Amino acid sequence: MLQEKQKNQNKLSTDYLKWIIFALIGFAVIILTFGAGMLVGGTKARFSYRWAESYHKNFAGPRNGFFGDWRKQPPFPGDFVEGHGSFGKIIKLNDAGFVMNGRGDIEKIIITTPDTIIKKGMQTINDNFKVGDQVVVIGTPNEQGQIEAKLIRIFNNF
Repeated sequence: MLQEKQKNQNKLSTDYLKWIIFALIGFAVIILTFGAGMLVGGTKARFSYRWAESYHKNFAGPRNGFFGDWRKQPPFPGDFVEGHGSFGKIIKLNDAGFVMNGRGDIEKIIITTPDTIIKKGMQTINDNFKVGDQVVVIGTPNEQGQIEAKLIRIFNNF
């Protein structure tokens, strides 16, 4: 009887050991799967981060990125695209505003609103634009790449 009891105990301890081994193997598989997911996610994140840092270098942005080697000297004046304002000639009028030819022959769409202040000399005027006017526009860029004008100053004597 004692031998049978000892055999049953050995069988129970062997069964427990098997379950513990299976649980540890399952846990290791879960950890390896999670680690592989983190590796793939990290690789994607690094690619995305590097792509975003190099975007303006690759697609007609500043020559040395936005900050370049800022410790040596400021970037070239022509490197930045003017997002909040521009100076140039009106080349086309439309219902929402006008299109102007800015620095570097870059065409910019200017949107005017009833709140836009338009100055000609010292006086404030209403919407009195014509093709060929030299203007300075100060405003806010929108998501479509247009400038929503806050202040427009017309200079005709250039």
